[in-house]
Amino acid sequence: MRVFRSGVPVFLAFAAIVTLRTLPADAQQSFAVSSSAFDEDGLLTAKNANSANNCGGENVSPPLAWSDAPAGTRSFAVVMIDPDGGKGLGSVHWIAYGIAPSVTALAEGEGSAPAKKFIAGNNGASMIYRGPCPPVGDSPHHYVIGVYALDLEPNALQPGLTRDAFLEAIRGHNLAETSIVARYSR
Repeated sequence: MRVFRSGVPVFLAFAAIVTLRTLPADAQQSFAVSSSAFDEDGLLTAKNANSANNCGGENVSPPLAWSDAPAGTRSFAVVMIDPDGGKGLGSVHWIAYGIAPSVTALAEGEGSAPAKKFIAGNNGASMIYRGPCPPVGDSPHHYVIGVYALDLEPNALQPGLTRDAFLEAIRGHNLAETSIVARYSR
């Protein structure tokens, strides 16, 4: 499996990039995320697509695993965005944080429903994980799944944070970040 290493900003596709912290070189080189369901720039399946709005999917979050978090990591967070969606403004699909440092993976579907492993953020939908649903005929949209290693305790952040509120809350607390990109079209 290829992985997309940290050092490249997870939200590069958005016009306003929030600089969270200058990451040490060793954290940038070792912290990594992968998925057993797809390789870097691989395709998500219809199973991962949204089950609402005639998208034809099952709204099952993809499996993720991460490794080599830096020393001092007290929690993890996962954020999935579609920089191609939202008519060029991007779409947030998944925000999960407060993940204990002993957890280094989320199984397929584990991010789709309430869980004791994480606190759900607000992605603008009434679901925790909102699977892809690009317009029919669009070229494949890119889905950037970022994992953050934070120096915050798992219960430090309140439930229901939007992406912007989450990024503001972790400013100065991000030890490392890594991401993997998947694609999907209908």
